[in-house]
Amino acid sequence: MPISSAVVLAAGEGARLRPLTKHRPKPMLPAATKPILEHVFDALVDADITEITVVVGYGRTHVQSHFGSTYRGASIDYVVQDKQLGSGHALLEAEPEVSGPQLVLNGDQLVEQRLIEDVHEAHDSDSIATLGLVRDGDIANYGGVIFEDDENISEIVERPHDDRSYHLNAGVYAFESEIFDYLRGPEPQFNEYSLVDGIANAIAADETVRGVTSDGFWYDATYPWDLLEVTETLLGNTDGVESTVSTDAQIHESATIVEPVVISTDCVIGPGSVVGPNVALGENVTVGANAVVENSVVDADTRIGANATLIDGVTGHGVQIGAGSTMVGGPGDVRVGDRIHENERLGAVLADRVRDGGGVTYAPGTVVGSDAVITAGTAVSGTVDDETEVQ
Repeated sequence: MPISSAVVLAAGEGARLRPLTKHRPKPMLPAATKPILEHVFDALVDADITEITVVVGYGRTHVQSHFGSTYRGASIDYVVQDKQLGSGHALLEAEPEVSGPQLVLNGDQLVEQRLIEDVHEAHDSDSIATLGLVRDGDIANYGGVIFEDDENISEIVERPHDDRSYHLNAGVYAFESEIFDYLRGPEPQFNEYSLVDGIANAIAADETVRGVTSDGFWYDATYPWDLLEVTETLLGNTDGVESTVSTDAQIHESATIVEPVVISTDCVIGPGSVVGPNVALGENVTVGANAVVENSVVDADTRIGANATLIDGVTGHGVQIGAGSTMVGGPGDVRVGDRIHENERLGAVLADRVRDGGGVTYAPGTVVGSDAVITAGTAVSGTVDDETEVQ
C-alpha cells in the first residue's frame, strides 16, 4: 500500500549548536540558505508525500510562522510536544492525528529523496517497521543496526561502542500503526521514551523489522562548524543545491564571485569584494567594498564591512561585522558546553545580532553569543557569552 503521509519530528532545540539555537530551533538553522527543515520537506514532497504532520516544541512559532499550513502543495498539521521526553514520546504525541502506515523522519537532519523512496519501496505490511540505513557514518554518535539475514534486523543499538559490523541508522522510518504499542512500554530509561527503544521492544516481541541500505545522502549538523560542511556538501552534490545568484542581488561589476555560491535576494556585493567559493549568503546580506568572504554561511540581514575578511565563518541573523575585521579561518579549538573540540575547521561563530566595531580579530574557534558587542580593535578568542560587551 503506497504511503502518502509522513510525521516529521522537529521539537528539539539542538543544544550543541548554541548559541545559534538560542532564539530558534535546530531545524530552522540554515543549510546553505534554506532551513534544514525545508530541505526535509522538499525531499518528502519530491517523494510524493502529500500530508505532513510536524511535531514541534522548542521555538515552535518559528516553524509554524515560516511554513504555515501548506508547503509545495502538501498539507501541514502541527502537534506540540510540550515536554522534551524523547523521540518516542514525540511520535506518540502525533498518534491521534495519524492513521495507517507512516513515514517518520527527523526534522533536523538532511536526507535525500532517494533515501526516503528506498525506505518506502522496501516497506510492506508484513513488517512493523522498515529503517533507512547508510553504510558509512559516525555510528558511535548516532545508532547502528545488526542484521540477522540480508534484510531483517536482529538488534538496534543507540551509540554503540563495540567492534561489531553495524549499519548507520539514518533516522528515516516506515512504521505500521502497531509501533505505538511498543513505544509505550516497557518503562522508559531515564524518563525518556526513545524511538530506538520502541523499535527494540518490537524486535524483542518477534515483530519483523527490516532495514534497507541506501546510497541516498544523509547528514546531521551536530555542531556549529558542521553547517560549513553541510553547505559545502550541498553545493558540491549533484543532487544538492545548485550554485545560484538571485536576480535581485546587486553585484558591483568589479566584485568577484567564485562558485559554488548561493546568493539570496536583496543581497548587495560591493566593489572589489571577493565572495566564494562555498559561500551561502542569506537574504538582505551586504558585503562591503574589498571584503573577502570564503567558505562561510552568512545568515539573513548580516552586514560585512569594507575590507573585512570572513573565512570559515558562521553568522546568525542581523550580525554586524565592522570595517577591517578579520576572521582568519580554522582550524581551531572550540568549546561546546564543558567539552573542547580540537582542530575543527571554524573561523568563528557570531550568533544573532552580534555587533563588532571594526578592526576586530577573531582567533580560530571563537564563539560569540547573541547580542554581544565587540569594541573596535579588540582581539577575541574562546567563548563570549550572550549580551556581553568585550573591550
